[in-house]
Amino acid sequence: MKYITQITSLLLFIIFIAGCSSTLDTSSFTAEQKLDYAKKLYVEEDYFDALQEFNALVLEYPGSVIIDDASYYLAMTRFQRGEYILAAFEFSKLMKNMPASEFVPISQFMISECYYELSPNYTLEQRYTKKAIEEYQAFIDFFPSNDKVKEVEAKIVELHNKLARKGLHSANIYEKLDYYDAALYYYTNVMEIYHETIYAPQAMYNKISLLADMDRNRKALEEANKFLIKYPKNPLVQKVKKIKESLDDNFSNVNK
Repeated sequence: MKYITQITSLLLFIIFIAGCSSTLDTSSFTAEQKLDYAKKLYVEEDYFDALQEFNALVLEYPGSVIIDDASYYLAMTRFQRGEYILAAFEFSKLMKNMPASEFVPISQFMISECYYELSPNYTLEQRYTKKAIEEYQAFIDFFPSNDKVKEVEAKIVELHNKLARKGLHSANIYEKLDYYDAALYYYTNVMEIYHETIYAPQAMYNKISLLADMDRNRKALEEANKFLIKYPKNPLVQKVKKIKESLDDNFSNVNK
């Protein structure tokens, strides 16, 4: 038993030494050498040690030529570790402190990416989704010729669809709870604010159907006519036409 204990202790000691040997004593390195070493750790996805090295560089060489590189990779390391709020803060700090840095455009993009990663399921509160859209739009406004603009535009569309889906989801809940005015409010919001999303036609159809159920026939007919003009090829057209025909028949009977 004593022999086994000794062997176990020796193995643990070897593992400890091996772990320690993965890091270098960089005290004699130049700033550039320390940066290269930190980047090597980053490329090797050793984000824990890379974070320590980049943090040390930022603190030790605040006025050096390597500071914008160190600041950028510090932020990127935070991002790779899933520390999105801290990463966004580091990217923002780089942009504020070094506005002439070559890393400013990509930093603005990465701030957007941080909030994109924080954007939750559509059923939850969408503060980070809205913040991501805001930051993506800032990227387009400041860097309209950047090669990432198309990617950014696609993500804005994706996030607008998420917000529209959230609005439609809220409207459906209110309708099921018989809070019809609240449901109509949310359906209208989706139609007007997110009119270019894939959820706008569904919101408009639901509004027409609810108005008809509430016997608000004139308004329902008005919205049905708008739907047929706006979405003539939408799969919901036949359902809208059916409601419209029923409403037209009602108005015809009233006028007889």
